[in-house]
Amino acid sequence: MSEPLLRLEQVRKSFGATQVLRGIDLEVPAHSVTALIGASGSGKSTLLRCVNLLEVVDDGVVWLEGSDISDPRVDVDSVRQQIGIVFQAYNLFPHLSVLDNVTLAPRKVRRNGRAEAETEARRLLERFGLADKAKDYPDRLSGGQQQRAAIARALAMRPKLLLLDEVTSALDPELVGEVLDVVRELKDEGMTMVLATHEMSFARQVADQVCFLESGVVAERGTAADVFERAADPRTQRFLRRVTG
Repeated sequence: MSEPLLRLEQVRKSFGATQVLRGIDLEVPAHSVTALIGASGSGKSTLLRCVNLLEVVDDGVVWLEGSDISDPRVDVDSVRQQIGIVFQAYNLFPHLSVLDNVTLAPRKVRRNGRAEAETEARRLLERFGLADKAKDYPDRLSGGQQQRAAIARALAMRPKLLLLDEVTSALDPELVGEVLDVVRELKDEGMTMVLATHEMSFARQVADQVCFLESGVVAERGTAADVFERAADPRTQRFLRRVTG
């Protein structure tokens, strides 16, 4: 068996007296999609933030391609070049155009020239139906367009791993589909993704692996069919009854 692209071993994280992650074990093979499901507060977003090093783990190890990226001596900026993250609130810079949002990291972090960065950014914007929005500012875009721009910004760094944190939660229902279509397209191209989602039908369609988080632990994991059709843990069963009826 080849080494998984991402591996977490007994990862723990607390905020004050509140234990949010209580010993997470997770393996994510390359070119696969892992969906994290569970109620709000179960630890999904914190797990993603720990992988991207936005939060420092209290205990345990996060491995990326066999390297311990949770080591305090690690070059955080170098790691983040390899791991893209997209948030539910888009987090686009409001004072920059869409084009400048997408080119900023390649120019400042990768030291790409402006022409090279803009060529790649325009390719991504064209791909996601945003070519005519390149010079617009984020407040001129719909929520779905902003989220697609945020995904384009993450992909401009050519990451090995893409983390998606509830990327449809802030969208009106009619805009959800256009963002999910982008995620499907990335899956078809072999992008390795870990996504926290409340979209159960979408998780069932695209995920190679589904992990149900409950109170900071992985209570159940398996294929989409295993978890959605043959859940063994009573906690998973109760959650799925509640969210799917």
